[in-house]
Amino acid sequence: MPQRWVTVASKVGLHARPAAVLAKAAAAQSVNITICKDGCPPVEAGSILGLMTLGASHGDEVVLAAEGEGADAALDRIVELISTDLDEE
Repeated sequence: MPQRWVTVASKVGLHARPAAVLAKAAAAQSVNITICKDGCPPVEAGSILGLMTLGASHGDEVVLAAEGEGADAALDRIVELISTDLDEE
């Protein structure tokens, strides 16, 4: 199962606007993507509520995982979003 580690770049973490942008992008992928922080159980990356309950703040490292055809490309796209300050867009 492909995984990616990425540091949250948004100043407010994965809350509010960044969570909405990320959830929309994750839900649009052809594979199911999960995200976790600090060894906690993974949540669906396509769920705004799941992302907000994750409690990922600016500078936190999160782990993304996906399985299936297209998983690597999907993870790369989501890594790109998380490593961007989505508050600046």
